[in-house]
Amino acid sequence: MHPRRCHINLRRSTLVTGQKTTLTKQYLPHVARLCLISTFLEDGIRMWFQWNEQRDYIEATWSCGYFLAACFVLLNLLGQLGGCVLILSRNFVQYACFALFGILSLQTIAYSILWDLKFLMRNLALGGGLLLLLAESRGEGKSMFAGVPSMGEHSPKQYMQLGGRVLLVLMFMTLLHFDPSFISILQNLVGTALIVLVAIGFKTKLAALTLVLWLFAVNVYFNAFWMVPAYKPMHDFLKYDFFQTMSVIGGLLLIVALGPGGVSMDEKKKLW
Repeated sequence: MHPRRCHINLRRSTLVTGQKTTLTKQYLPHVARLCLISTFLEDGIRMWFQWNEQRDYIEATWSCGYFLAACFVLLNLLGQLGGCVLILSRNFVQYACFALFGILSLQTIAYSILWDLKFLMRNLALGGGLLLLLAESRGEGKSMFAGVPSMGEHSPKQYMQLGGRVLLVLMFMTLLHFDPSFISILQNLVGTALIVLVAIGFKTKLAALTLVLWLFAVNVYFNAFWMVPAYKPMHDFLKYDFFQTMSVIGGLLLIVALGPGGVSMDEKKKLW
């Protein structure tokens, strides 16, 4: 092939790759944030439409009285909806993340999630997604921790990304089935390999994208709340599960879009 033609083809290939990278960096983080806050958005709306049921449950469970129970529901409603609006509008994202962290911790205690290992691990996975979002927001302008010195060659942001990755994979541990069938064993082996890759930060984007596709398929198949009549309790349970899973998918999409961060094997490979 003529050298000039080779050069033209190389330029075209570089241009196409650059366009794909630009599209990924421009649009994927927005999709990731929308997915990540979806469970908080859904739960805030639930607080509005199920105000009496939620208030009565808290009042009966904790014997805290009508006023405190109503304050709890109002705090959840305003905190979650307000935090989602701030994150989507890219205003005070760090403060919004801390508010959602607080709501998540409060719900973990109020709804006795501490004693249910499956739901506790899923809440921790949600916390991991918020950590990744908090880390992303630190790269956009002045940090609210600007006075905190970096630890060695790694910044606090990179440790947040590490913590977020590790917490996110807890969601997948709740999907492992200890079943002697071949399909179940295969799924467990592949799933475990992928979550380990994400946690240690090796081939991270590919592993995270594979988990996104797998988790989305599992979510749509097992948590199809739209197939259950709204008056049945299972409808609300599946809906809650569906949006929690979508939030973890959002966290994984942030990893796909932004990478694993400095504390990862992928980053260390660049130094070898």
